[in-house]
Amino acid sequence: MNAAFWKGKRLPLMILAFLGAGTVSAWFFSSMNTRAASPQAQPSYAGEDPAPEFPEGLDWINTGGKPLSIEGLRGKVILLDFWTFGCINCIHIIPDLKKLEAKYGDALAVIGVHSPKFDHEKKTSAVRKITMRYDLEHAVVNDRDMRIWRSYGARGWPHLALIDPEGRLIGAVSGEGHYDLLDRVIGGAIRQFEKEGKINRAPVALVLEKSLLKDSKLLFPGRVLADGVSKRLFIADTNHDRIVVTDLDGEVTAVIGCGTAGLADGDFKAAEFFRPQGLALASKDTLYVADTKNHVIRKVDLAAEKVSTVAGVGRQVYQTSDSGPAATTGMNSPWGLLYHDGLLYIAMAGQHQLWIYDPAQQELREYAGSRREELKDGRLLSAGLNQPSGLATDGEYIYVADSEASAIRAADIDPDGKLDTIVGQGLFAFGDIDGRGDKVRLQHPKDLVWWEGSLLVADTYNSKIKRINPATRESRTLIGSEAELDEPGGVSLLGDTLFIADTNRHRVVTFDLPKGEAKALAIRDPQGLLESEKPDNSL
Repeated sequence: MNAAFWKGKRLPLMILAFLGAGTVSAWFFSSMNTRAASPQAQPSYAGEDPAPEFPEGLDWINTGGKPLSIEGLRGKVILLDFWTFGCINCIHIIPDLKKLEAKYGDALAVIGVHSPKFDHEKKTSAVRKITMRYDLEHAVVNDRDMRIWRSYGARGWPHLALIDPEGRLIGAVSGEGHYDLLDRVIGGAIRQFEKEGKINRAPVALVLEKSLLKDSKLLFPGRVLADGVSKRLFIADTNHDRIVVTDLDGEVTAVIGCGTAGLADGDFKAAEFFRPQGLALASKDTLYVADTKNHVIRKVDLAAEKVSTVAGVGRQVYQTSDSGPAATTGMNSPWGLLYHDGLLYIAMAGQHQLWIYDPAQQELREYAGSRREELKDGRLLSAGLNQPSGLATDGEYIYVADSEASAIRAADIDPDGKLDTIVGQGLFAFGDIDGRGDKVRLQHPKDLVWWEGSLLVADTYNSKIKRINPATRESRTLIGSEAELDEPGGVSLLGDTLFIADTNRHRVVTFDLPKGEAKALAIRDPQGLLESEKPDNSL
């Protein structure tokens, strides 16, 4: 959420930029003043100021509850990742952390310092579930009161701090996209201290939460899509990396994808997805999928049982152009999808924008959002969005679940139109307040659907479904507590029945709107289509 560099107040640091061989640029070092006069000299990776120790009494995850300490990790390079789990930038650096862990093994100790933005993110139970969902394999500490955050002078998410094997702070940087810099400094520090015999390669004792996770028919399903014409239900079985198709009573009729995380086209049994989210039907036989971690859009030919990639290049790209050929234009965490009038609208969460995929022209083009993360109304491409995640329409407007601002927005379908705010006040204005207008508070909503003049909103971090009237800006709760839902990530409507992807409970819930009754949809698999898959849940 913030890519700025940090110069700590508690720990005096100085910034030095080196040119030529051995360059370590844009990194804050506490002890490199002697190197500044000699740009060709090899930099020292030893810190000077002691790194603040972790406070006592915090909840630790992936350690069996056992706390870790800077002193106890002496002999290892320590990488502190300050993150908050709803932040798309924090999600983006997970692959970098995994690459570094794989490369440097037990000489490197990564610790996720979860310093929460939202109230819901303060709960250890929620952090534990997200640790499973994100497949984190390092220690995580719940810094719920931001004590570690303040002691290290963090200013935004993600924030990364490196500590040398003698417990001294090397430096810190904020934002995503710093893999090469981290790799260079970590590698340099390990080589330097290895020569001195000060590297400890003993494994850190971990008890991974994911090892305690019981597999189920669905695993953290992110989205659901009801098809009344063909009486089908499509479920983004996100952490199984596949799409499950059932009838409206929950009987499995097909599985799209082999269940192995990857990017492969082909028939239903050979195709691979990587944490799929948004779903949209363009016709009876054409399903589009936001293959989020692959940063692509997939097209599913339901009649031929084939999957193909139609947009994106298979890796995250922060797009600076305004349009391009779909097959060669990169994407940035496509999350929500909406098909309307021959066009596929895309909530590009990582880009803080809405984009359009035009199947007839085989083109991607931007539609709304300035690329700045801000709650700002105005002309479509000058207004600001905040990690948009879900889309709906009434035929006149595209409605947006603007997650990080806890807002609901309305964009004119006319490309010369405007983007306005229905409810929401900004990135740090959130809560759980029904009412009208500026008093309404949501908490990281992820999806929404149009119903009878209102929007039904998955108010995800409040674990509720809200009904919001765009005309009156009034919000009221339809389903109301964590006893009923746990981080619902997606909604779809068929008649008067709302289908809900109840993400953290690994299930789909149906809600009878006239009766106000909710019940879990029993997933039945008489053909054994789910059990025949062997999912790889690695990131």
